[in-house]
Amino acid sequence: MLNFKHFSRKAFVLRQQSHNLIMSDSYPLYMFDSYLNSFKSEVIEVVNDKIYLKETAFFPGGGGLENDIGFIEYNNRQIPVVKVEKEGKRIAHYIGESEIPKGVIVNCTIAWDRRYKMMRLHTASHIIAAIAYNEFGAMVTGGHISPEYAKDDFSLDSKEHLEAIVEKANEVALRGIDVKVYFLNKDEAIKIPGIVKLAERNPPDEEKWRIVEIPGIDIQADGGPHVKNTKEIGKIRITKIENKGKNRKRVYYTVE
Repeated sequence: MLNFKHFSRKAFVLRQQSHNLIMSDSYPLYMFDSYLNSFKSEVIEVVNDKIYLKETAFFPGGGGLENDIGFIEYNNRQIPVVKVEKEGKRIAHYIGESEIPKGVIVNCTIAWDRRYKMMRLHTASHIIAAIAYNEFGAMVTGGHISPEYAKDDFSLDSKEHLEAIVEKANEVALRGIDVKVYFLNKDEAIKIPGIVKLAERNPPDEEKWRIVEIPGIDIQADGGPHVKNTKEIGKIRITKIENKGKNRKRVYYTVE
């Protein structure tokens, strides 16, 4: 049974809202509280250097966003979690050793500075994508977010357009807009214009979709961690723009 003491009140409401949504052997706590960076969980299986937890706040990566890392405490030791990835309905935590047995309760901690930097970049990427889409009809054709920087490919042919987009994104971030996370039925969500802004991405294959909304700016189907307010993003700074072919520009950026 899920331990609700992990959750903030807002996250608890999200959990109730998504009742029967998550059919998973590793319950994804990160979908309900992006700020949860330590938690307890039961080890439900051990396979070589991988362990599987009953519930986890470790984000397994996806949508171009890198996975979390951190450590698991067991037997008075901090065992590094070096990689996390989704395997069907389970989430595998790579620990490099198999000392932790099945059935024990372990304390887990996420590398918070790394996670939070990616949260800031992730929310920034939504604002940038929304402005590109709304003002130039440009789609994101590829992207990646790491703790050091983000990069996005856009169906744009002008460097100046990208610079203008990021300038406006900084103005939006400074407004201090609260970021909303909630769930909608698939039939309702699919009717929202621009709900999926990645050119090569298919809509989520679930009956309910997790929606991330920056009111007045963007609304997308999204499963990753975000900041609560756009002011947390800081300043978005372009580090490089590359030409990747006809009608395609790649922008690298960070947050400060």
